[in-house]
This record gives sequence, structure tokens and C-alpha cells, in this order.
Amino acid sequence: MPTKLHPALIGFTVLVFIFLVGPLIIVVGAAVSDTSYLTFPPHGLSLRWFENIFAIDAFRRTILTSLQVAVLATFVALLIGIPASYALNRYRIQLPGWLSTLFVLPVLVPELVLGFSLLKNVAYQFNAPIFLSLVVGHTILILPYVIRVISASLASFDFSVEEAAISLGSPPLKTFFTILLPNVRSGVIAAFILAFITSINDVSISIFLTGPGLSTLPIQLLAHMEQFFDPTVASVSVLLMVLTVAVMAIVERTLGLTFLAK
Repeated sequence: MPTKLHPALIGFTVLVFIFLVGPLIIVVGAAVSDTSYLTFPPHGLSLRWFENIFAIDAFRRTILTSLQVAVLATFVALLIGIPASYALNRYRIQLPGWLSTLFVLPVLVPELVLGFSLLKNVAYQFNAPIFLSLVVGHTILILPYVIRVISASLASFDFSVEEAAISLGSPPLKTFFTILLPNVRSGVIAAFILAFITSINDVSISIFLTGPGLSTLPIQLLAHMEQFFDPTVASVSVLLMVLTVAVMAIVERTLGLTFLAK
């Protein structure tokens, strides 16, 4: 006999759903409003504010910059994070205990402090170009997430399978790519999605490392809000949400997001 849910539990669930989805509905509604100011519910329906995003040169440039920085930072973080996660799990007895803590320091340190440190040591002391500084900053920011997610997948991996393959004559590097990586693919996919989304939406690090002529989309959005209060702000927010969903859909089509459920 099915259990009947208490009305209070149903009501609480509905309230939580409204709390989570409500802001998204408001943003979407404000983005399609026909007014020249932010309002909800929308007065008329129009897509002209989405067209306005691509009509403004600064937005077009920063969208491209944000995508380039997010892709490069995620790629570098995976190149560092996968071997680091492997070492931390494979040789956890031999490695010192503080090493795993070292990789999560960017999460423990406030992002404003981290951003100022990167500005002082990377951008100023080493006189690095703005784009390179952004890539370095975003890589440091998302690296702990990559290592934590992939380490969680490696924690359940039986390394005796790897040892058996090596004992049967398989080279260690080939074993790593043909046996270990396919078994932790779900963790790599999750790490990629989390790192990319964190990078492309970052404000605290980017605001210190951007400069004249080169900025990211969230920073350009803040600059636009200082002068205008039109629905372009909401349209950019909707664009970022669509981009996030698109990344997850592409990963699902190419790599198979169903592996995340395993």
C-alpha cells in the first residue's frame, strides 16, 4: 500500500521548489520585457535585449574572452588535477599528509585575498599579460574542485586491477589511459563541468586581474550596471544559464553524462 504524504511535507516541498526556481523565472521574465528598465512581471514581450548583447562590442569581446579563459583554465586544471588526484590516492601512505591540504588552500583562502595576491605576484611582480594572469588565476581557483571530484572517484577504484595489468606486461602509461581513466570517467566529466562553470562565472578573481582592453563577461556586466539599468543585465544572466545548460548537454552527447549516475 503506497504511503500517503503529509500535506505539510508537500507544502514544504513546493516552497523549496519556488525558492529555487523563482529567481530564475524572475530573471527570464525581466530579460524578455519590452520596457527600458528592469521589471517583473514583464510589460510586453521582446527579444531586443538579447540582440543588444551582441550589438555592444564590449559584450561580444568579453564573451569570447570568458570562453577562452574558461576552456584553457579547465584544460590546465585537468592536466594538473588528474595526476595529482592519482598520486594522492595511489600513494596516500607514502605522501605527507599536508600535501592534500595544499591543494585545497585556494578554497580556504577568501577569493578577494587570493585575487589581490595574484594581482601582486603574477600581474605586477612578474609583469604577466592580462590574459595569462586570468588563465593562471582561474586555474588556481578551480584546481581544488577538480582534485576533490576526481579523488572521490579514485577513492572507490581498486588499484589491484592496475597492478594486475602491469604484471601482465602492460606499460604503466598505457595502463593509466586504458584502464584507470575509463573507470573514473564520471569524475573527470563532473570535474570538467564544475570547473568550467566556476571559471566562466567568476567575479572575485577576475576583477583583480582584468585590465584596459581585456575583461571577462561578469566584469563587463558589472561595468554595464554602473551606467545602465536596462534588461540587458537580465539577458546576459539568461545567456550564462543557457551556456551552462549547453555545456552539460554537449558533455552528455559526447562523453555520456549517464556515467555520473554510476
